[in-house]
Amino acid sequence: MSVIAMTGGTGFVGGAAIDQALAAGHQVRALARKPQRARERVTWVQGSLADAESLNRLCDGADVVLHIAGVVNAPDRAGFVAGNITGTENMLAATKAAGIARFIHVSSLAARERALSNYCWSKAEAEDRVTASGLDWIMVRPPAVYGPGDTEMLDLFRMAAKGLVMLPPSGRMSVIHVADLAALLVRLAGGAGDVHAIYEADDGTPQGWSHEGFADALGRAVGRKVRTARAPKLGLFMAARADRLLRGPKAKLTPDRARYIAHSDWTSDPLRRPPRDLWQPEIATPKGLAETARWYRAEGWLKR
Repeated sequence: MSVIAMTGGTGFVGGAAIDQALAAGHQVRALARKPQRARERVTWVQGSLADAESLNRLCDGADVVLHIAGVVNAPDRAGFVAGNITGTENMLAATKAAGIARFIHVSSLAARERALSNYCWSKAEAEDRVTASGLDWIMVRPPAVYGPGDTEMLDLFRMAAKGLVMLPPSGRMSVIHVADLAALLVRLAGGAGDVHAIYEADDGTPQGWSHEGFADALGRAVGRKVRTARAPKLGLFMAARADRLLRGPKAKLTPDRARYIAHSDWTSDPLRRPPRDLWQPEIATPKGLAETARWYRAEGWLKR
């Protein structure tokens, strides 16, 4: 079994990856900004992606690096540079210094659209750093990730529970349950997969989901028949400016995020799907959404 040096282990995807790694018999060395509760076969290394010394300690004695941490929203370009580009550069340097050859990098479908937004640009630039590293890298570009504990898709569940889901301009999307994504990442960290491959994994739905179809699935998950309404691009950008005025650097809907949301194609490329003998999704999205809704309600995140 491997010793996995992991970033992002305190986050949504990283937490699921730690669970899967332990279930598979691996040991985990996980980076954390703050002290964490003790877990058998998990060594918490306090530090950050900006702290070279802590990254060296993280990688010391590990067999493989699983780099999950990243920034999905930031008030400006500098925030994306620090979280996605410089953080990846620092992690690559620590990997090399420790003599580790295998580097599993969690990217995003956003990397395909470099010119669309600062976020997309930063994910593409991070990929460039990985491909030029000389390491035995593998990349995974997840689509929208959902599941118990997720906060990014919570607002959609809340809208569905009220019977009205606001949609972005027309387009399609792919999704994946966090447990399925974590299973793939742990398989790769354990030595499976082709070196220098870029995988785009999803729930297996051909051509992904239309926005309306996904809204209907959310409605069934929360036990409501939902209506939908589209927000035009101009409306999204106006809402982003308003959020910036109201919440300043803490705004959740930034102009950068609005450009991302308005893009018409966030579906996984079937030609980059992991081979069936490597990995297959196990959680059908309708079942996974219903499970997530039950979890939200049990935790008081979603009204009954």
